[in-house]
Amino acid sequence: MLRNRTGEEPVIICETKAALRAARADLAGSVGFVPTMGFLHEGHMSLVRAAKAECDRFAVSIFVNPTQFGPNEDLASYPRDLPRDLAMLEAEGVDLVFTPGPEEIYSGGDVTVDPGRLGRILTGELRPGHFGGVATVVTKLFNLVRPDRAYFGEKDYQQLTLIRAMVADLDMGLEIRGMPTVREADGLAMSSRNVRLTPEHRAEAPVLNRALDTAEAAGLRPVAELARIIRDVLDGQQVEAVDIRDARTLTEVAGVPDAPVVALLAVRFGTVLLIDQRVIS
Repeated sequence: MLRNRTGEEPVIICETKAALRAARADLAGSVGFVPTMGFLHEGHMSLVRAAKAECDRFAVSIFVNPTQFGPNEDLASYPRDLPRDLAMLEAEGVDLVFTPGPEEIYSGGDVTVDPGRLGRILTGELRPGHFGGVATVVTKLFNLVRPDRAYFGEKDYQQLTLIRAMVADLDMGLEIRGMPTVREADGLAMSSRNVRLTPEHRAEAPVLNRALDTAEAAGLRPVAELARIIRDVLDGQQVEAVDIRDARTLTEVAGVPDAPVVALLAVRFGTVLLIDQRVIS
């Protein structure tokens, strides 16, 4: 039987919304929440440890959300290993894990959340409908778990910006905590998709971090020049997008910025699309 942080109580594993609501009612004090799509890695665990440090109790969801995948994307091949994930969470003393199936999450009607401008730009252009799926499932999870704080990695910078805006605009009444990107020893940002890279592409993928390091070292300068610096380092790769945007609002920036900007990369290695980011100030 899985045990929570005290080692005395079993970790509560809920597969249904009804079970989750009943279990959540018994969690006293502040509750931290880490929503994931499973196949956990050290990046996820850094969020779990932050929730553990800052909240009285903490919960994790494991749900591969089909509505944020396009028709030609990797839903079927997305890596999954629930027993491994549960063992990792037990080691951190998690209180509650929500592991629903798609039919449980989407058992209702057709109402969805429109992510607005932030869902249509950048990755939203590359992956139409993606952020509508993200906004809808995160809203549903927040309504079910009712956390005081929720934790997201900065690697998915556009997602983090969107969720912060959604929580503020819809008066959801919780704090969104963005945590630093966790990287492999060679600089590659940790991602569940990394396991799908071929050995050759895995050897190439740290070029994303090198490109961002080079841009960060260059400092604030005309955004067109920053983009050129990044593209020069990425030369020879299948670059989907290099964008320099205002770090707070993701609006377009021209000339030399007078506030921090974020460099957002999307590069394809074979069939695997990897993203990365860096705030430059």
